Amino acid sequence: MLTIYKTEEGRLHEVSEVQPGCWINLAAPTAQELQKVSEATGALPELLRAALDEEERSHIEVEEDEKQTLILVDIPRVEKEREHFVYSTLPFGIVHCEDYIITVCLTDSVLVDAFANGQIKGLSTAKKTKFIFQLLFYNAGRFLSYLRQIDRAGDRVQEEMRRSYRNKELFQMMALEKSLVYFSTSLKSNEIVLEKLLRVNIIKKYEDDEELLEDVIIENKQAIEMCSIYRDIFSGTMDAFASIISNNLNIVMKLLASLTIVLAIPALFAAYWGMNVPVPFEGNPMGFYIVLGLSLIGTLATVFVLWKKKMF
Repeated sequence: MLTIYKTEEGRLHEVSEVQPGCWINLAAPTAQELQKVSEATGALPELLRAALDEEERSHIEVEEDEKQTLILVDIPRVEKEREHFVYSTLPFGIVHCEDYIITVCLTDSVLVDAFANGQIKGLSTAKKTKFIFQLLFYNAGRFLSYLRQIDRAGDRVQEEMRRSYRNKELFQMMALEKSLVYFSTSLKSNEIVLEKLLRVNIIKKYEDDEELLEDVIIENKQAIEMCSIYRDIFSGTMDAFASIISNNLNIVMKLLASLTIVLAIPALFAAYWGMNVPVPFEGNPMGFYIVLGLSLIGTLATVFVLWKKKMF
């Protein structure tokens, strides 16, 4: 999908044609849309297609002859899978041309929607550098927001696991921990790109732009630290619950073994006095009750011994 925006009279408006100073957004673009944008803006096709590869890592690519720069970063996304949400990342390309800003992604994103819906204050498509840094700043904020959601989801799953140790909760915890791995990898890749933007004069920056970029780097570092903390917590929680489940299984097996031993005592007396050979108390009218009493005494003695050894 191809949409074109331009700031007019301090507000962002959607326009029908490509104009100097506009923002062009490509979400899951077709080959025809890519060609149209390339011809209208002069943007190199390979720069536009870079973000359409899910395996593409964050990096900066500069074409000095064409005065074009590609800034490729990872953005977070959340998808519903069965009964829970799965978090992952996608490449997001920002192509800085002489007169245009072009963003490319495989799908519609919350990042673009926030800008298109006017949620970002002080937005101007004519100030290309500031616009790019605002995109990066909001992206870092989305990582932080999703990390808090993952933390709250983890707390809910832990509460459910305390009540019942089902595979469902364990799979949810594994999915959340996997999401943190994706986030951690993407945030570290983004950090390299941001540091390079600050260190090298790839695109023209003003004083306010540098301050905004520094804020972006701080937000990104905070997201990295939060991600690391949550990963450690989730890893420790999974290990703790694995130990608890194993311990509970040992307790159940110990109890079953104790019950088997206790029930074997009456069976032993019944088997011995049930043989077709002369046995004690065979002619005694009270023989049955004597054997039953001996069986009961043996059973109680066994229970006492096992209880002293804390087998119950």
